[in-house]
Amino acid sequence: METAFTIPSQSELADEINRMCGENVNLCYQCRKCSAGCPVSYAMDYPPAQLIHAIRLGLDDLVFHSRTMWMCASCETCSTRCPQEVDIAKVMDAVKIIGLRKGKKPAVPRVATFDKVMVNHIKNFGRMFELGMIMNLKLKTREFLKDAELGMTMFRKGKLKMVPRFKGARTARRIYSRVKRIEKRGRREAV
Repeated sequence: METAFTIPSQSELADEINRMCGENVNLCYQCRKCSAGCPVSYAMDYPPAQLIHAIRLGLDDLVFHSRTMWMCASCETCSTRCPQEVDIAKVMDAVKIIGLRKGKKPAVPRVATFDKVMVNHIKNFGRMFELGMIMNLKLKTREFLKDAELGMTMFRKGKLKMVPRFKGARTARRIYSRVKRIEKRGRREAV
């Protein structure tokens, strides 16, 4: 006879992550395979395994002020390596979303700004319009000349198009509006 085994949570954040994305961080037994395989762990203040442990312990301030989830490349190497099948990349996304909803300032504001600009461009154009995205990013960050030489090289090689293609824009807007309705409904049900 097979019985379902659940590990009781001691952390409200762990419970919220589980509700949001269905990932149970309490399954983690700290093998650290996620951290060993992470290609950007050198840029994180806490490797993925330590951040997961902090979530489990209820150290919310440490988690929300960490650079780790903002530096995550979402490559899913950690999720692939996890013997407990915890989708750590999904947990990182959930922690970012929860933190922003709670009014926590991103530990790496440039990444948050890039994310917001990129998502808006995909929503508006249905795909990436790199030149427009770069221009909007430069306006938001006020780093007008940073990477200008690289940008000119890409432009000369034809890697940056002058005019956006709107293929799929209508579909992208429908998807985003449907997600907004679902999120709104979920927030109302949670209250």
